Amino acid sequence: MGSLSDSVKRLVFGRALHTNQLGETLLPKRIALPVFASDALSSNGYATQEILLVLSLGGFALFQWAPWVAAAVVIVFMVVVTSYRQNVHAYPSGGGDYEVVSTNLGPRAGVFVASALMVDYVLTVAVSISSAVANAASAVPFISAHKVPIALGLVVLLTLMNLRGARESGTAFAIPTYLFIFGIFSMLIWAAIRLASGDVLLAESAGWQIEAEQGYAGLALLFLVARAFSSGTTALTGIEAISNGVPAFRKPKSRNAATTLLLLGLIATSMFAGITWLAIETQVKIAESNDLLIGLPEGQDQKTVIVQVANAVFSEFTLMAVFVAASTALILVLAANTAFNGFPVLGSILARDGYLPRQLHTRGDRLAFSNGIITLAAMAALLIYVYQANVSALIQLYILGVFVSFTLSQLGMIRHWTRHLRTEVDPAERARMRRSRVVNAVGFVMTGSVLIIVLVTKFTRGAWIVCVAMPLIYLVMQAIRKHYDKVSLELAAGDEEVVTLPSRVHAIVLVSKIHKPTLRALAYARATRPTVLEAVTVDVDHEGTRRLSQDWERRRIPVALKVLDSPYREITRPIVEYVRGLSRSSPRDLVTVYVPEYVVGHWWEQLLHNQSALRLKTRLLFTPGVMVVSVPWQLLSSERIADEPEIAAPGALRRGEPDAETAEQYVAREQGARP
Repeated sequence: MGSLSDSVKRLVFGRALHTNQLGETLLPKRIALPVFASDALSSNGYATQEILLVLSLGGFALFQWAPWVAAAVVIVFMVVVTSYRQNVHAYPSGGGDYEVVSTNLGPRAGVFVASALMVDYVLTVAVSISSAVANAASAVPFISAHKVPIALGLVVLLTLMNLRGARESGTAFAIPTYLFIFGIFSMLIWAAIRLASGDVLLAESAGWQIEAEQGYAGLALLFLVARAFSSGTTALTGIEAISNGVPAFRKPKSRNAATTLLLLGLIATSMFAGITWLAIETQVKIAESNDLLIGLPEGQDQKTVIVQVANAVFSEFTLMAVFVAASTALILVLAANTAFNGFPVLGSILARDGYLPRQLHTRGDRLAFSNGIITLAAMAALLIYVYQANVSALIQLYILGVFVSFTLSQLGMIRHWTRHLRTEVDPAERARMRRSRVVNAVGFVMTGSVLIIVLVTKFTRGAWIVCVAMPLIYLVMQAIRKHYDKVSLELAAGDEEVVTLPSRVHAIVLVSKIHKPTLRALAYARATRPTVLEAVTVDVDHEGTRRLSQDWERRRIPVALKVLDSPYREITRPIVEYVRGLSRSSPRDLVTVYVPEYVVGHWWEQLLHNQSALRLKTRLLFTPGVMVVSVPWQLLSSERIADEPEIAAPGALRRGEPDAETAEQYVAREQGARP
């Protein structure tokens, strides 16, 4: 079983990598861009659509606000990119916003930012996968009826890919990302050529009408436009992932990360602005529900904005329109990969600092943070299932967490530059720091303003869930840190700490019947030379206990057998009470309980054996002054017996040695005594 499972594991995940091979997993810029920027790039698949969906509440006439909303999003995008280019130079260790905020605003603020980022990473996977399925459903109606299972299957696929390691997953994802970039820019260029030649580009929904939910004017209109802006800022998600992933870049790490950020900003904003322009130019109509779209054929779902635009631009080249739709759906799936790279690294750092379980800090066979990857996948899958892969519902939870981290990160960087200016004397360096502080100050004002807008416009539409989740995660992480600190303090060995030997050792070997595991446990216990040694059995069957006692005497086993009465046929309780009684009567004594156990080779065999031993050990572990020792006996089905040569340990019975006398002779020889 073991060799088979190892073979399957190697086939799925690849061969294990040595720790010294960590440098081989570092990413060049051409691979790092699709790995860390796919989220921000892919948001072009739905960011424009989210703006139009909100504006559609006031009817098609309000679509005139879309270019202005998009322009505001682009400005914020570039300010954030500029700010984060400074972050990766100042804090290249991979802690990202968590490290920036913890260092400059204090550990509590840092943990709160981490909780916000963790929520955002989970939502990135859920939203990206759900949006990918929605885009695919626009082209293939069959997918629409099976959105949830398909979305969950894609999460599993991404998980398996990322468990193979960042470099391999990055290489696999690079081609689709670049195909998406090629498809979108080809669409923009071809549209410009057609429009310049006098062609009219119209989406299939151009002649339809949108039924306005109500009329909007004054403050109501301002609120609606602000809400559209907050939905459009989903285009900014993923920018922070590069600052968290600096350690994964090749040297010089900071410079390569900063260059990748700049490329991301230029490519993503160009694509976003171009898609929004074409959506307005082709007169795309889209509404929050099919009922509000007058002209939509009965029984047909709305197609996504990007699919409608592609069909309009490539009206005479259907294959290219399908290519754009397919590459969009694929990049939206791969966008989740940004979270699969950011979340495990952040989780590892938090685990290192004691805020998350330490299992998240260790790397797996492929030098990826496997436990973090699996944790992220499980939480995202749960969200997809609960919200039935509904993008419109999930998007309301989105973006709030990332703007919390954006805002606090900018404030942290302002303090960073202020602190360094106090000690810096070089005029040129001081001038550079002042410029950097101005950039971060502008970033703080902008991201803070967006945060307020997002909070106000989305709170009642689902964002309140995130507002509850972030403090809860924060409190859980603080509780974990408090627990680790308490345990560390409790286990700390002072300079005056000495090892105190017990007055006596009272050894107990548990016996259910006389067989090879029992004889091995007896031999091993005798080899340890305890002060007192006795065998203990529980009388749950009088006739069976009588036969056991007779066989014990017949074999002349030189260990006293004590029978514990059990009128209610319990096994665990009498042993636990007897052991605790010994401990209470002689507090300075050490009680050692030897438990014979089977080592099996199949999971179903484990269900058939060792259950009483497991319950007993669990109870005894909470008894002070008691040591529990498992004495294994490998059955033929176990991997050790099947695959490795048998090696006898001191006091162990070799197969074929039938009784206790052989074991006693062996122990005596090892001790240099006469049998």
